[in-house]
Amino acid sequence: MKDKHIGSSFDDFLQEEGLMAEAEATAIKRILAYQIKQEMELRNISKTALAKMMKTSRSSVDRLLDPKNSSITLLTLENVAVALGKKLKLQFA
Repeated sequence: MKDKHIGSSFDDFLQEEGLMAEAEATAIKRILAYQIKQEMELRNISKTALAKMMKTSRSSVDRLLDPKNSSITLLTLENVAVALGKKLKLQFA
């Protein structure tokens, strides 16, 4: 039996298996978590301090910074952007 994925790209494989959206969401979340952590380090902001700035709990910040937790709302992203003095920009490419 011939493997249907031989010669195809990894993106094609993910698409065919119905995994593309999940893989992209995970990648985006990892990037966001990294960028937020970088900004926190740059400004010397602790998780507890960020939670206070966002008017949320420390556990919410932990979930926000967890690259494996892809359930994040636009409101949470906007709140962290405001807390860090940044603008949230979303666009379709």
